[in-house]
Amino acid sequence: MDENLKAIGLTRIFWCILLAVDNEHLVHPSDIAEFVGIDRTATSRALRGMENAGMIARQAGSNDRRMRAVQMTKHGAGLLKQATPFANSSNAVIEQALTARELLALRQVLAKLRDIEDKPLPSL
Repeated sequence: MDENLKAIGLTRIFWCILLAVDNEHLVHPSDIAEFVGIDRTATSRALRGMENAGMIARQAGSNDRRMRAVQMTKHGAGLLKQATPFANSSNAVIEQALTARELLALRQVLAKLRDIEDKPLPSL
């Protein structure tokens, strides 16, 4: 998938940020960083690169001028549309490598992880 993304000018991080903005409707860099699983510095660097490439636009917030809301541009939306078949193809390869039972187990584990995502971890 990485090679296909690279061919259209995306990195995996850029792809994940586009998903965060479009699919998850995230607009704040800190929320995007958390969704993607990278730190704020890496997020800021990626957003700057994406803005320079015309994939996203950042606008100052109405209440706090320091807060920069992220929006996807038409160019970013086009790249997301182009890259989606790469992700679908990658998913199909993974699904074909697993038995029906393994695929079910994988989906159950992923659902469980998604459900505990917002819960605090217990103290040891």
